[in-house]
Amino acid sequence: MPKDHHAGAGSGQLTGLKVVEFAHVVAGPLAGSMLADQGADVVHVEPPGTGDAARSMGPRREGVPLWFKVAGRNKRSVTLDLRQDQGRELAHRLVAWADVVIVTFRPGRLREWGLDWESVHRLNPEAVMLQISGYGATSSQADQPGFGKMGEARSGVVHLTGFPDGPPVHTGFSHGDAVNGLMGAYAVLAALHRKANDPAFDGEWIDLALFEPLFRLVEWQVIVHDQLGTVPQRSGNQLAIAPAAVINTYRSMDEEWITVTSATLRSVLNVVRLLGLPEEEFATVEQQQAGRGRLDDALRAWVAQRPTAVCLEEFERCEVVASRVFDAADIAEDPVYAEREDIVTVDDPQLGPVRMQAVIPHFRQQPGKVWRTGPELGQDNRLVYQQWLGLDDERLAELEQQGVV
Repeated sequence: MPKDHHAGAGSGQLTGLKVVEFAHVVAGPLAGSMLADQGADVVHVEPPGTGDAARSMGPRREGVPLWFKVAGRNKRSVTLDLRQDQGRELAHRLVAWADVVIVTFRPGRLREWGLDWESVHRLNPEAVMLQISGYGATSSQADQPGFGKMGEARSGVVHLTGFPDGPPVHTGFSHGDAVNGLMGAYAVLAALHRKANDPAFDGEWIDLALFEPLFRLVEWQVIVHDQLGTVPQRSGNQLAIAPAAVINTYRSMDEEWITVTSATLRSVLNVVRLLGLPEEEFATVEQQQAGRGRLDDALRAWVAQRPTAVCLEEFERCEVVASRVFDAADIAEDPVYAEREDIVTVDDPQLGPVRMQAVIPHFRQQPGKVWRTGPELGQDNRLVYQQWLGLDDERLAELEQQGVV
């Protein structure tokens, strides 16, 4: 087994926090990733032999999957067969060891394995448990399977995304899963704050359905329907409910896309002045909204007559907020990303140096860091089971022989 030269190498705001995740693919593991990036000791539990399905997701270079190198970074991988009694016994020891338990299996399976809230709370009364499932643990569909795209569809986001004459559109990444991971990490930290300040803290169960985080973030859709009786519709890049009268994406003379946006009365007036339109006709929010189509048409024509560089220079001069639409190659070459140190290079034992996102957000006093790419399956069995849980050589060898780990 490869020697781990990074034992205790995590740094950041959460150094010393102990996390175990019985969670696969994207949503739950991303919540763990957010914690691991800030120095938490995160143990990722995977079935022996096959591992997390995420290990085989996405593109490969020379047969080596790339996605898991990021998705599994900064974590410890252990193998454990939860279908066996001895595997569940070891899982319960991990629960007792941890401060935070992350689970994404269906509620029925969690009860069967003793990893439901009642069992976790009994094993570790102060544990914070994050449970992410398709429909939430309290709904009539609690035991139905779920993936992120289902959550996106149910949240209202997909209905709002796309153009009026086209179909609803999912975003180009695992949007629902990713936002669940982020919301889950936020919720864990909220619970840990209470644990640190409430002498009567008795654990916490965070019950998150896949559709709920995006549903929460589209904060105006329920009140608009409730109070106005209307259902917001797709509006392309203009948004169904826009903060101000100018927001869209326009194509320049050299056929590049530029997004222009405004969020205040003053920012719209900056666009009006740039276009040479009469300011008195756009002096109020009401006038600006009434003239929204006129502004959009004029700006589209203005951008189409100029190269991208000229457009961006003029927008900057007039304090109009705009950006060329970036792809991955643009990001890799962009000076602002470089100045922010948002891309780091990490050594990987299979691929050599690889580039990936840095730890975000940046903490300037005590930053997190990326100290390893996604580990090999079971790479940390000895560290976790022996050093952290106290199993001796004989017992670990016995469990390995029985296929438990």
